[in-house]
Amino acid sequence: MPSPFPGMDPYIEQPALWPDFHSDLASEIRARLNQLVQPRYFARLTPYVTYEVVEIAEVRSVRPDVGIWQPQPPTGELAVGVAMITLAPAKSLIPLEMPLELYSVEIRATEGRYLVTLIEILSPVNKRPGHEAYQDYQRKRRDLLRSAAHLLEIDLLRGGERPPLERPVPLAPYYVVLSRADHRPTVEVWPIQLADKLPVLPVPLLEPDPDVPLDLGAAVAAIYERGAYGLQIDYRQPPPPPPLAEKDAVWIDGLLYEKGLR
Repeated sequence: MPSPFPGMDPYIEQPALWPDFHSDLASEIRARLNQLVQPRYFARLTPYVTYEVVEIAEVRSVRPDVGIWQPQPPTGELAVGVAMITLAPAKSLIPLEMPLELYSVEIRATEGRYLVTLIEILSPVNKRPGHEAYQDYQRKRRDLLRSAAHLLEIDLLRGGERPPLERPVPLAPYYVVLSRADHRPTVEVWPIQLADKLPVLPVPLLEPDPDVPLDLGAAVAAIYERGAYGLQIDYRQPPPPPPLAEKDAVWIDGLLYEKGLR
């Protein structure tokens, strides 16, 4: 079942689906690039782990590794002098953090194994000021922008705080930013509207090799079907936060009605 959207499906931004989508997209990008860049280069996934506070309802089935379990009632009399608990404690909840594994795609030179291009697919934690993953990503980004490697940032999330740009670009729910090492501080930006098809992106390599094309739309369409995301989404409901602009909400309602999903 293909996505009803011509480009990015905003329903995939919901927390229950995004982690799978993120890892699927990273794997698909790696596979597509490896068909194009060999033998001078290879693409690989680089995982990193952060921690995300989850809703209590999402972790009802989590059993702690260490617990205190109620023993069988004693069969004999209590020893003399043993203190009894007489006051029932109040009960509350603590934030629970779960590990979240994220992936980058690296293109490295076969000879020397050094980094040529880094492709980052932004996740909600990368766009949430105050989260340790946000700070980690900002440091990683600064270090890379000072290096001789190219950076391609793919932001398919409407919410959160985006990495800053010094010059304004058209407003859009999604962006792709390419920073070529030899063109800094100038960057190339693709603002993507909800009704737009996802672009075919240039992926730079080393001189004198030409860019290789990454068809982002084809990659997203392939993993949408392979991951059966259509069976996991209720299109009768509104998309996840943040709220849509009125014109976008009207467009989505008309599109889904036309597709028979509302």
